[in-house]
Amino acid sequence: MIHLLLQIFVFQCLFLAVYNLFLKKETFFGLNRIYLLVTPILGCILPFISLDFLQQTVPQEFVQQLPAVVIGANTFETISTNTGTWIPGFLDIYFLGITVSALFFLYKYIKIATLKSVVTIKNNDGTKLKILPNTNTAFSFLNTIYLGENISEANRLKIIAHEKIHLNDKHSLDLLFFEFLKIVFWFNPMVYLFQNQLATLHEYIADAKITAQESKASYYQNLLSEVFQTEKISFINTFFNQSLIKKRISMLQKSKSKKIAQLKYLLLLPVICSMLFYASCSNEPKAEETLTVQQSDSEVMNKINELAEAIMKKGDMTPEEEKALKLLTTPAQPGDKVYTSVQEYLNETADDSDKSFSFSEMEKVPTYPGCEGNNEALKKCFTERISAFVGENFNTKLGSDLGLTGRQRILVQFKIDKSGQIVDVKARAPKPELEVEAVRVVKLLPQMQPGEQKGKKVGVIYSLPIVFDVVE
Repeated sequence: MIHLLLQIFVFQCLFLAVYNLFLKKETFFGLNRIYLLVTPILGCILPFISLDFLQQTVPQEFVQQLPAVVIGANTFETISTNTGTWIPGFLDIYFLGITVSALFFLYKYIKIATLKSVVTIKNNDGTKLKILPNTNTAFSFLNTIYLGENISEANRLKIIAHEKIHLNDKHSLDLLFFEFLKIVFWFNPMVYLFQNQLATLHEYIADAKITAQESKASYYQNLLSEVFQTEKISFINTFFNQSLIKKRISMLQKSKSKKIAQLKYLLLLPVICSMLFYASCSNEPKAEETLTVQQSDSEVMNKINELAEAIMKKGDMTPEEEKALKLLTTPAQPGDKVYTSVQEYLNETADDSDKSFSFSEMEKVPTYPGCEGNNEALKKCFTERISAFVGENFNTKLGSDLGLTGRQRILVQFKIDKSGQIVDVKARAPKPELEVEAVRVVKLLPQMQPGEQKGKKVGVIYSLPIVFDVVE
């Protein structure tokens, strides 16, 4: 999930960079408005799009994550390994941010709604004009124009004409759309930057339409003739904004962009294609540190789930796949190449003729002797029998023999091959003796009925965490 959020941020950043570098100074205001409204949403959608023909296919085995087995001196139990990316603390912060953002928006809306006016004039076209006392502020929101009574009569008509363009073009709805995005994505600075760019573009649009009807020199004089005072409310169209005056005059001085310059919008095609390619071919990055036995229970479970997601392979294990498994299950040595994921390594030796499957898609999962029923029943029975077998056969005396205390975490990995044999058993633990014992117990498992896919027997890799609770 963190990787998806980073992709959204980077994609939106790239879209905004294209706008600032190539489109911002062009006078295609209508197209730019569409661009600023659409690209933030594209940035949110593209990370979730996966095109099969863009993906690098990887030789895959089926993989199954087993729940952890807790064993002690006299008892054992199975614990669930269902852990999520979002821990409760993070969710609390996220929803708190949404609440604060929503309250701040409500505060700004109430602040506008409760503005007291000297007089309110309602036009035949449904627009309202409110005259605000003791101010020279001028802005518009939805169907209402707010005008300070201190603004001179000479400038009042021009300002009203300017603000009516905002009302007619529904510019307030654009800004309200970004207010909604700011509530949901309150942590994403790109949403705020897009909204600022769009607010500036709104002023360019209104200025361009006004100057098409009157001289630019007269309009410049109008912009500079008042001592401007305004409050910053992000979803109103403010006429007097000192930071915008220079930009607006500069844009008014520009010649109309030539139609050939519209070809710049074609830059979106390679940008979007690159984003789709990355989103389709990339995996969530794994943590750089190796899995250690000192990690907390939740951290261990997260690492195991990453292992399950990264190595779903079909058929016999190749030497390359063996190395990839070893990459996750053994500590890195000095001089070893660092991979951000197992998938990255497997991609280097991928065979395009192979297809990728998930364990849940198997027609028939491996079966523990004596288990019957459909796939779900077989999985449940398999898990219960494995847990019971490990609990009954693990030598719990090792705890006292080795002088261990507390919980000792062991990660076991094994494969049920196409003949149903238990092969390729590996283990990681704080003590070599625990690794040897875990491997010994798993190798004692009876021969299984192999899994099947499309009528062919296939190998399945299992990851089994064991928590050895040493009782003093």
